[in-house]
Amino acid sequence: MEIRPDSKQLLELAHYKMPFGKFKGRYLVDLPLPYLVWFRQKGFPEGKLGGYLNTMLTIKDNNLEPVIRKLQKDFPREST
Repeated sequence: MEIRPDSKQLLELAHYKMPFGKFKGRYLVDLPLPYLVWFRQKGFPEGKLGGYLNTMLTIKDNNLEPVIRKLQKDFPREST
């Protein structure tokens, strides 16, 4: 079975910012690992944010942050 990531969703994840709380406005990749672990323990929010936080925890657990940072650099979000 071949796994293919959704490139649009991956780019959105790379540019997604925390919408509330202590780290409001920070890219999810910039959130500290203990904060993501805390969310896992308490329960991720429902919807897109919860999915992205869970995915970011997996990315950080597997030391794949450079992939996200490269996406941010190579595909900057257009300012509107």
